Amino acid sequence: MSIQSDGWIREQALEHGMIEPFSEKQVASGVISYGLSSYGYDLRVSDEFKIFTNVNSAIIDPKAFDERSFVSVRADSVIIPPNSFALARSVEYFRIPRDVLTICVGKSTYARCGILVNVTPFEPEWEGFVTLEISNTTPLPARVYANEGLCQILFFRSDRTCQISYADRKGKYQKQQGIVLPKL
Repeated sequence: MSIQSDGWIREQALEHGMIEPFSEKQVASGVISYGLSSYGYDLRVSDEFKIFTNVNSAIIDPKAFDERSFVSVRADSVIIPPNSFALARSVEYFRIPRDVLTICVGKSTYARCGILVNVTPFEPEWEGFVTLEISNTTPLPARVYANEGLCQILFFRSDRTCQISYADRKGKYQKQQGIVLPKL
């Protein structure tokens, strides 16, 4: 398995629709950078957020998720409360090839502010908008900007294709639209 360079990512995005919309170069002027980098792609967070709150005293249970656990916000930026958490979605739609696995890492600009991003790997033949998990680890409110970079996707390509892909398994998060909550 090897990490893929900007040339391979560009080819897959432009010729096979792996990333849509696709920014062929890194956009950095006046924004938190996004777009193609040397060995990855910095995706953007959309303007849709679900910010967790304890106002309704709901319990977080992945087997019985209570939508009263959060408030939905659509805005150009959002404030995540201290020591809190939000869900969001990517601007980009991804279609992962059968011989590729991705890993997501946070961007240093946000990490240096105590904002961590977690995204599970995009498995072979997974597609959809990415549900992004954003944690504010600080004791202070933290701002996140919509339509700007949030995290970087690294693409690892295997020398062989997998026997059973995410699409073959009919994964529960396949072709997700919007912010998708936990499913059983």
